Amino acid sequence: MRETLEETAWQFRPEFISGIYQWTQTQNRQTFLRVCFTGQALIQDTERELDCGIVEATWLSHDDVLQRQDQLRSPLVLQCLNDYLAGHRYPLELLSHIP
Repeated sequence: MRETLEETAWQFRPEFISGIYQWTQTQNRQTFLRVCFTGQALIQDTERELDCGIVEATWLSHDDVLQRQDQLRSPLVLQCLNDYLAGHRYPLELLSHIP
């Protein structure tokens, strides 16, 4: 919720997890773990500044993302979208918070 607000200025309420992904970048062998949440975009704070380096938040269709595959940060972006569109939904309780 915090990252969504900081990077998009939208308040977000997670409802499900659509996937958990691990990817290793081929060039530097850095490994990434991504959890993709689905939920509701509630309210946009149009006065809020976005995190440093983020120019804007843009809504794209699946076709738009396919056309921009070479601009994606990783293949995880398209995989998350495909899994969401395929109806993958897992309970939030899949993740455990350990204080």
